[in-house]
Amino acid sequence: MSSPVKLKYRPRSVFEDFHTRKQRWAVIVAHRRCGKTVACINDLIVKALIENKKHAQYAYIAPFYSQAKSVAWRYLERFSEPFMTKANQSELWVELVNGARIRLFGADNPDALRGNFLDGVVMDEMADMKPSVWGEIIRPLLADRIGWATFIGTPKGHNAFYDIFNEAQKNPNWYVKTLRADQTNLLPQSELDDAKASMSDNQYEQEFLCSFEAAIVGAFYGQEMRRITDLERITTVDYDPMFPCHTAWDLGFNDSTSIWWFQVVYGEIRVLDHHSSNGQSIPYYTGLLAQKEDEFGYKYGTHWLPHDARAKTLASGGKSIIEQISAKIDIKHIKIVTTLTLQDVI
Repeated sequence: MSSPVKLKYRPRSVFEDFHTRKQRWAVIVAHRRCGKTVACINDLIVKALIENKKHAQYAYIAPFYSQAKSVAWRYLERFSEPFMTKANQSELWVELVNGARIRLFGADNPDALRGNFLDGVVMDEMADMKPSVWGEIIRPLLADRIGWATFIGTPKGHNAFYDIFNEAQKNPNWYVKTLRADQTNLLPQSELDDAKASMSDNQYEQEFLCSFEAAIVGAFYGQEMRRITDLERITTVDYDPMFPCHTAWDLGFNDSTSIWWFQVVYGEIRVLDHHSSNGQSIPYYTGLLAQKEDEFGYKYGTHWLPHDARAKTLASGGKSIIEQISAKIDIKHIKIVTTLTLQDVI
């Protein structure tokens, strides 16, 4: 490491350039048992010492608080010991000789982070977190301190972690790395062979070969999506103003509401866009429709809603979702279905 800080930690060769990176943002897709948590905890300690900001605060966030406590706390205690002046095991923080504080959190209680500021954060296994944790809570905490962030984890299909990794590859302001078990040489080949023999192909490719295309256990159409991706049948398509743009909705509040924008062009379904978020009101989603219309010129056809759109709730003043949406969208363009089929849209 280029830092003069003397740690008990000797970085594995695959993480050496990570510790000396200059980029503000970093994302690492890593296989199981490659040492990512140890590397990230030590990276936090080094950054906290050498950045030497006044009243500095850094965070490590695991999907669950219990996970942060059982896995990361022992590493934080062990590796920060030469520089530690205070430690609080009940609140999972240590304070270093320069006053910087590093604390562990769980994404299952994101409100514990509200009201803080952060100079740097590690989000470990982000694929297991709600996407809103980053955009709605963590990112604003970095703003006034120009803080940095590292995302690290193992793939679990196309989710927020995949989106970050995919976008980061196009941006020179990001440090990006993929650590596959068949390339790092951190695990014996005999162990990889044994794991491959005892796991399904999808499980092995996801956990050890860092494949975002491996089907998640229980996923619908996982094998089919992987096959068409391998055949390079997934591509980008442009909006065709000769045809209407339709939407299909999956409603939720504590879980996600999802909307797909699509066109049917001479019998071919072309998916243009997708949005998914949770905890938002119906006006937020109708605002998205208007935003797409203004930005891309979408001329809407039919909005397909699920059967529970008819349900009335106290939270919305006794109005159903369809009643709320129809305040912004002509009711003639809204259809309720139990299952949306190809025959419906064409």
